[in-house]
Amino acid sequence: MILSLVSTPVVANEGDTTSKAQLSLDDLRTFTDVFNQVRSNYVEETDDHSLMNAAIRGLLSELDPHSAYMEADEFRQLDNSSRGRYSGIGVEIVIQNKQIKIEFVMDGGAAEKAGLVSGDIITSIDGKDVRGQNLQSAIEGLRGEAGSEVDIIVKHRNGEVGEVTLVRDYVKVASVFSRPVDRDYGYFQITHFTRKSADELLEQINYMKSNRDSPLKGVVLDLRNNPGGVLKPAVSIADGFLDQGLIVYTRGRAENQLEYTANPGQWLQDTPVVVLVNRSTASASEVLAGALQDHGRALIVGERTFGKGSVQSVLNLRNGSGIRLTTSRYYTPSGRSIQAEGIHPDVLVPAVEVVKNDDKRKRESDLKHHLDGEPDKDSVNFNSEVSAADDYAMYQALILLKGASVLSTLHRN
Repeated sequence: MILSLVSTPVVANEGDTTSKAQLSLDDLRTFTDVFNQVRSNYVEETDDHSLMNAAIRGLLSELDPHSAYMEADEFRQLDNSSRGRYSGIGVEIVIQNKQIKIEFVMDGGAAEKAGLVSGDIITSIDGKDVRGQNLQSAIEGLRGEAGSEVDIIVKHRNGEVGEVTLVRDYVKVASVFSRPVDRDYGYFQITHFTRKSADELLEQINYMKSNRDSPLKGVVLDLRNNPGGVLKPAVSIADGFLDQGLIVYTRGRAENQLEYTANPGQWLQDTPVVVLVNRSTASASEVLAGALQDHGRALIVGERTFGKGSVQSVLNLRNGSGIRLTTSRYYTPSGRSIQAEGIHPDVLVPAVEVVKNDDKRKRESDLKHHLDGEPDKDSVNFNSEVSAADDYAMYQALILLKGASVLSTLHRN
């Protein structure tokens, strides 16, 4: 999802008389009649506030799959998510044997301060037994406003059971993960786009560069399963790999359409880049992949992407709630609309399961009393710490980068 964060309250444009479908007094009366009929005759009593919220949700849900109404709590959660944080107790949980198990405890969070550790089982949240509950319900129970308290009962790994009161606080959520691969290559995974994603990526690139004696021979940028998020950091990352030219532009009914161009200077000048994508690569991640593809800066490898080419503006309302409204479509530098079409990879690598081949056939070197060979010290070794069975697309990406390195050496000679 692409979010364009707008802080201005929504107000009616009283001077706009050009609408093709003005509401008549009869239309308003019909809405009031339906509202009153539901309020008076629905099988269960429903309060007016809930009915009005349902009407607003219905209005937006009929537009497209991504426009939506958010009550105040939902709106705050969305804003926190865009900032790369959420309010909670600082744990990652999983469902195991119908129990809520603490998988990981974050440094500095309320859970760590209370002595909770990985492997503890949460059996109750605010007096409610949660055994057999689904993961999403458990997450919602543990999250809440920063500064609020939550009472939980925990069964520790040693069998002891204890009750503890935790004070929720903001927990930072990283969006970029990296590691060196096969000594000369860098792997950078972006799981979603928050306002800090571009800074996170640049910091990790610089860290990897500073801990090397020679330049990286290639980089894998992994956008698989990245659903999108805030647009601006995706644009900043594209800018980091480009020297000039258009990155993305939008077209819609509103006058304030977006257009971003790259500035001179790159983070990894002349370093080959492969971008991994799949069918769950969406929105802002498609903007990034499309920009790098159109400029020939990166080779896009994997599956055709999801195809979400619309921009959602987040507009806050006077009562603290907000709406997420689709306001435009975005286009790649060459003018391609990604909406429902997606980004087509340069190298198609379908999602397959690779089975290791247990080949028993012998080579010359397996034969008894074989003559020793004279290995070519200048030969290129394509062996990798990433196996095709573990991550086939990543394995193919490294082959492409290593092949590019060999071709570059041949051209120089």
